[in-house]
Amino acid sequence: MASMKKKVLSVFILLVCVAGFSLSASAEDKLKVGFVYISPIGDAGWTYQHDLGRLELEKNLGDKIVTKYIESVPEGPEAERVIRDLAQSGHDLIFTTSFGYMNPTLKVAKMFPKKHFEHSTGYKTAKNVGTYMCRFYEGRYLTGIVAGKMTKSNTLGYVAAFPIPEVIRGINAFTLGAKSVNPDVQVKVIWVNSWFDPGKEREASEALITQGADVITHHTDSTAPTLTAEEKGVYAIAYHSDMSKYGPKAHLTAATHTYGDFYTKTTQAVLDNTWKSDSVWSGIKEGSIKLAPMNAAIPAEVVALVEKTTKDIADGSFHPFQGPVKDQSGKVVVEAGKSLSDEELLGMNYYVEGVHGNIPK
Repeated sequence: MASMKKKVLSVFILLVCVAGFSLSASAEDKLKVGFVYISPIGDAGWTYQHDLGRLELEKNLGDKIVTKYIESVPEGPEAERVIRDLAQSGHDLIFTTSFGYMNPTLKVAKMFPKKHFEHSTGYKTAKNVGTYMCRFYEGRYLTGIVAGKMTKSNTLGYVAAFPIPEVIRGINAFTLGAKSVNPDVQVKVIWVNSWFDPGKEREASEALITQGADVITHHTDSTAPTLTAEEKGVYAIAYHSDMSKYGPKAHLTAATHTYGDFYTKTTQAVLDNTWKSDSVWSGIKEGSIKLAPMNAAIPAEVVALVEKTTKDIADGSFHPFQGPVKDQSGKVVVEAGKSLSDEELLGMNYYVEGVHGNIPK
């Protein structure tokens, strides 16, 4: 009897050990995916949109993966440390989501050649580093149409982060959209030299309103411009996310972008061992760029024009940088019947006609 009990106990212990090993192996088999964020996630903005994509990834591939994010990581040495820590802790796929993470990402990727890295908004790749970006300028053009139709002062304000091609493209596309419906419009720009600084964004917004802007927009991460517009009784067009709850009267719409589909496809490719370094640039056609719901104050004919232009961009019959386009000096930079190539867009370093001021060096 004692011998039988020992056998039963031995079998039980063996089963527990096997079960424990299976659970451990299952956990270890999951692909670890890391995300590095420039600002707090919050409930709106650039980082918020990326985190929505991460959550969609978890929903789609949850039983195959485990994700981890680090938020509010400064660009530079700290970013390199965080990216390296993720690689060292077993993360085989790492998404770095700010322009200034480009060189740190490349540096760490060189140390971990068997890991996969994806950098958002950058232009440098490597064998194990891909890049991805949305065609933000497409949404900017559409919101420019709205701003050009809604302004009464013919002065629009733009709070800008850093003078890199991505931001300059947005300013120019917004201006071209506005001037397509209102040739008298002018766009004033204030640079805050930060992706996320609510204080500076508020100060810049207030300054633009003082200078006569009755519609303001931004290429920064916080809700400060929309909040300021609501307080000052002017209109705002948000960026990254729908920010209407921060300015029910002010918020006209927003140029938004989504990443869930890209994150899912990229992660699945790593799981399938089919991942390859690539430079992905998606827009309205792919569903990456969308406008937030329109404010009821926008006339129906303006909404219809935006919807038509959206379809035209999606099917390729219209390009936001379709000629003729002139720069600030009046020089034609895009001839009639032509449009800018992706290479030309990626290197944009000039303002189009209608933008006031100079690009900081």
